[in-house]
Amino acid sequence: MKNFVRIIAIVFLFAAFVPAQAQKNVKLGHVDFAKVIEQMPGQDTVKRVMENYTKSLREQLQAMQTELETKYNDYVSNQASLSAIIKQTKEKEISDLQDRIQAFQQQAQQDIQEQQDKLTAPFIEKAKKAINDVAKEGSFTYIFNSVEGFILYLDGGEDVTPQVKKKLGITQ
Repeated sequence: MKNFVRIIAIVFLFAAFVPAQAQKNVKLGHVDFAKVIEQMPGQDTVKRVMENYTKSLREQLQAMQTELETKYNDYVSNQASLSAIIKQTKEKEISDLQDRIQAFQQQAQQDIQEQQDKLTAPFIEKAKKAINDVAKEGSFTYIFNSVEGFILYLDGGEDVTPQVKKKLGITQ
């Protein structure tokens, strides 16, 4: 029983001592990661490429929708004079085109996201490297993203966004 009490006392003292020591060495910082990425040189090119890419997909989708409208209007206007087999064929054509449009929309959304990811990946890596460099130079233990909701409470800490932007050559 005495050993149990001693062990509890030692654990209690250790638990009280270690966090106090750890707090002395912890240095926290935060950065607005999205703002840093947005302001990096070359983002205007990424935006332009993405605008052109999405525009081409929109144009293709519009052409498909125009084709669908034309086929549907032709079907409706000539429906009374069409034989059963031709009606069935035209209905199948319209249905297939609707399915292709839906599949195109879904694939286009995926392609846009993949293209965005591909274009922004080098910027993200470069920003992460700059953050790591700032963290090492400033002896930070942690740097949090201050905008994305990763911090529920922030009282102080050091905003390292300016140092990261400087490291990346951003003057804005």
